Amino acid sequence: MPNELLRIEGITKVYPNGFMANKDISLTVNKGEIHALIGENGAGKTTLMKVLFGHETSQEGKIYIRGQEVKIANPLDAIDKGIGMVHQHFMLVPNLTVADNIMLGAEPGRGQLYDSQKAVQLVSDAAKKYQLAVDPNSLIRDLSVGYKQKVELLKALIRGVQVLILDEPTAVLTPQETRELFVQLKLLREKGYGIIFISHKLEEVMELCDRCTVIRHGRVVGHGEIKDLNATMLSRMMVERDVILKIDKEKATPSNVTLHVEKLNYVNDIGKRVLKNLSFGVRAGEVVGIAGVEGNGQTELSEIISGLVTRTEGSIVLNGKETDRKNIKQIRQMGLAHISEDRMKYGVAQNLSIRDNIASIYLDSPQFKKGPFLNVKELNKFVDQCIEEFEIACTSGNSAIRFLSGGNIQKVIIAREFCSGANVILANQPTRGIDVGTTDLIRRLLVKYTREKNYGVLLISSDLNEIMEVSDRLLVMKDGGFVAQFTDLKSLTANELGEYMLGVKSMTPDEMGDLF
Repeated sequence: MPNELLRIEGITKVYPNGFMANKDISLTVNKGEIHALIGENGAGKTTLMKVLFGHETSQEGKIYIRGQEVKIANPLDAIDKGIGMVHQHFMLVPNLTVADNIMLGAEPGRGQLYDSQKAVQLVSDAAKKYQLAVDPNSLIRDLSVGYKQKVELLKALIRGVQVLILDEPTAVLTPQETRELFVQLKLLREKGYGIIFISHKLEEVMELCDRCTVIRHGRVVGHGEIKDLNATMLSRMMVERDVILKIDKEKATPSNVTLHVEKLNYVNDIGKRVLKNLSFGVRAGEVVGIAGVEGNGQTELSEIISGLVTRTEGSIVLNGKETDRKNIKQIRQMGLAHISEDRMKYGVAQNLSIRDNIASIYLDSPQFKKGPFLNVKELNKFVDQCIEEFEIACTSGNSAIRFLSGGNIQKVIIAREFCSGANVILANQPTRGIDVGTTDLIRRLLVKYTREKNYGVLLISSDLNEIMEVSDRLLVMKDGGFVAQFTDLKSLTANELGEYMLGVKSMTPDEMGDLF
C-alpha cells in the first residue's frame, strides 16, 4: 500500500522459561494515522513494542518499513530506520538542559568538541517546525511533566523518525496538558506521521485514534476503525467481560481520625523545601484523595508517612501514636498498609516467589506461630486463600513473581497489604500502568474496605477519573501545599480540578475549611 509506513506480520516471542508473550501478532500503521494498541496489563503490548524498538528479538515474524523488510538490532538501529519511542517513564537527564537532552547521542560539533550554541539553534528550529514550545536552555529538573513530554517528542522527531510509539503518554498529565498533547499529535498526523498510541484510557482512544488493535493473552483478538466501535465494545474485547467504569457507592460515614498529619515540612537533599506546613487528617470509613500534577510533593508525603524518608519537622499520628523515630516495620505494626507508586522497587522482591512476597510481613505474626516456630502449614494456607480471593493469575504460588504481569504483581501487593490487619491504607498510584479489569477491582476494593471494615484510605493518584470516582473527600496539592479541598465531588469536573492542579485557581484557608 502506498500509505503504509509500518507493517508487522506474525510476530511470536517466547521467553526462555516457556512463557509465550506474543503469538502471531500482525498490525499495520499507515501514513497520517494514530493507531491505538490496547489490552490488559500482561497482554503482550510492551513485549511487542520492545521487539519493534529493538530491545527484544522475536523467534518468528517480519517487520516492514515502507514495504521493505528490515531487521532491527537495537534502539539506535530502530531510530535510524525511522521508529521512535516515548517511554512511559521519561528517559531524560535532570541536570542537563533541554537542548543537551535532545541532542544527546547526536551532538553537533567538530571532533570531540560539542557546539552548545549549534545545539540550541537546532532545537529552536525544530521546536518551531513541530510547534512544540520548549526553551532549549531550561534544565530538565525545573520542568513540569507536560513540558518534559514535549522534550521527549522533540527528541524523537529531530532524529527524523516517521513512526512514533507513545507508551501511556497521558498517565501523569492533567486534562489541560492532555488536550495540548492531543493537539500536537493531531498536527503530527496531518504532517503524515504514523503514531502507535498505547493507553488504558478508553475515552482517550475513542477521542484521538483512527484505528485500534486489541491484544489479549499475547494474541490479537480484535481490530477495526474507531468510528465503528465504542468504549464498552473495546473493554469487552480486552477483558472478555463488560467493565463498569463508574463506581456506585454508599455515602461515607466517617468516624474518628486515624491518621493525623500536622505542620509537616520536608527539605530534600539539595535544599529544596518540598512540603510546606501540611496539615490534614484521614478518618475511619472514608477515602481521602490527593490530586496534583506529579512532582508537587505527593511522593515525598507518601514516603514520609510510610517511613521510607525522614521528615524535616512536623507531626504524624497514626491511631493515636506518634510515628517519629519509628522504622517501617514499627509503623506497619501501628496500623499502616502501604501500596507504593514503584511496585518493583518497594512493593515486591522480584526474585522471590508469589508465596514468599505475600508471606514476607507475616513471618513473626502470632497468627502463624506454633510455640517459638513458624506454622508453615497455616501460613501457606493463608497465602493460597489470598491468591484465590484476589484473583491472582498464576500456575502456582511458588512461581517467581517477576514472571507475572504488572496487574497480577499489583494484586499480590494488594492481597498482602489488605489482609495485614492494618486499618489505614496508604495507596500511592495503585492502578498506574494496570489494565482496566484490575483497575476496576482495586478501586472497588478501596471503597469496599472503607464501607465494610471501616478502614481509612489515603489515595494519591494522577488518574483524575480514579481520584474523583473513589474519593469521598479530595485535596489538591501544588508546590508542596494544599490549594483546594472538595467535599462535593458529584459537581466537580475534571477541567475544574485541572485548573487547581495547575495553579490557575486556588482556595483560601477559609474556603477549604477543616481538612480533618
